[in-house]
Amino acid sequence: MSEFVYALAADASIFDAAELLVTAGVSAAPVVDGSGKMVGIVSEADLMCRAEIGTSPDKSWLQRLFTDDAVTAGNYVRSHSHRVTDVMTKNVVTATEDTKIGELAKLMHKHSIKRVPILRDGRIVGIVSRANLLQALLSREPAGDAPQHSDEETRRAVVAELAKDGLSSAWPTNVVVNAGVVHLWGFVASDIVSKAFRVAAENVPGVKAVKNHLRPAPPSVNMGV
Repeated sequence: MSEFVYALAADASIFDAAELLVTAGVSAAPVVDGSGKMVGIVSEADLMCRAEIGTSPDKSWLQRLFTDDAVTAGNYVRSHSHRVTDVMTKNVVTATEDTKIGELAKLMHKHSIKRVPILRDGRIVGIVSRANLLQALLSREPAGDAPQHSDEETRRAVVAELAKDGLSSAWPTNVVVNAGVVHLWGFVASDIVSKAFRVAAENVPGVKAVKNHLRPAPPSVNMGV
């Protein structure tokens, strides 16, 4: 989680917001009220359609004919108002400090957002961004000195990994391990299934290499689907 440093007061102008984003080198900043509670977030995207720089929406007469007055008025406010509270995103997706990293990733994917503010009693204490998820990924990069296991221990671990992900139940295969090298034998329905077997085996600690001998199933072979 990135420590929360930059914020805008609720009475700030869109020029204050633009200056903060540019000088701080951030793409978005929370907006807080007088008590310190977050009331929204303003991003670069919120400041893209502006009358000052000639980027406000310009609809044709036909588009205006079929556009609801409330929508037109809302677009006008967002492109002409100088108040941050008029242009900011109000319905912000947030999380708490105990939200697991997997749930944060799901929130970003589901809502197509780049960051999730972390709140404590309505006050922002940090922001988790996509960059933070990449940092977490790098921290889990496998070490070069993998633990040593016997071939039978490695084989059992590979079989268990395939069973855990539901692969072996759908696509029976034979796992052979020799000197830490895993050999996968059998038939699969497609190349992507073969790749899934290979990836699952590679992720087992102690596996030195994977030799994938899996082949596409002939039409006469019943793969259980």
